[in-house]
Amino acid sequence: MPPLPPLTQALILINVAMFCLDDALTGGALRFYLELWPLQSGNFLPWQLVSYAFLHGSIEHLFFNMLALWMFGGELERVWGNRRYLEFLLASVVAAGATQLLMSFLGGWGHPMVGASGGIYGLLLAYAMMFPNRIIMPLFPPIPMKVKYYVLGFGLLELLLSWKDTTSGIAHFAHLGGMLGGWLMIRFWRGQPPFKSRRGPGRRF
Repeated sequence: MPPLPPLTQALILINVAMFCLDDALTGGALRFYLELWPLQSGNFLPWQLVSYAFLHGSIEHLFFNMLALWMFGGELERVWGNRRYLEFLLASVVAAGATQLLMSFLGGWGHPMVGASGGIYGLLLAYAMMFPNRIIMPLFPPIPMKVKYYVLGFGLLELLLSWKDTTSGIAHFAHLGGMLGGWLMIRFWRGQPPFKSRRGPGRRF
């Protein structure tokens, strides 16, 4: 395995540090100001559209998100470079948060959201677009498959669960929003609709 690139490494360390800080040192008090609260709750603050992605609800939640960041994010950072990689992650995280705010408002939900999953789902989409035929061995299910089928399956599952699963507390709409934000960012880089054509260096993705 090549060494983990610097931004991905930093993001993993920050997420682990925030989990330890929130859980062990503040007893959850820090979480109130950083998790993403619905607009109608009266607790929403603008920075929560980004800060929520650095908090996690459990060690398992943190582990699987950081595992995916290591598996998919590191290679994308090596291909794109630090700046483009960070732009893409921010687009996915903010789009996931905005989607959750919209659905919480429409559904009258009052619970806050935490977790890097929105950004991770954006990375999954980008990885499948760049390396569609690469074979991976996921943990679930533990069988070899092409990345494009793995990500397509995840997307369809999230779409189904977003309407069926209303009791688990998992923000399925935010996962789909992260994918949408990542897809829009790639369209922007390529100068494809709904964005204007971009001529000159940097147009190709």
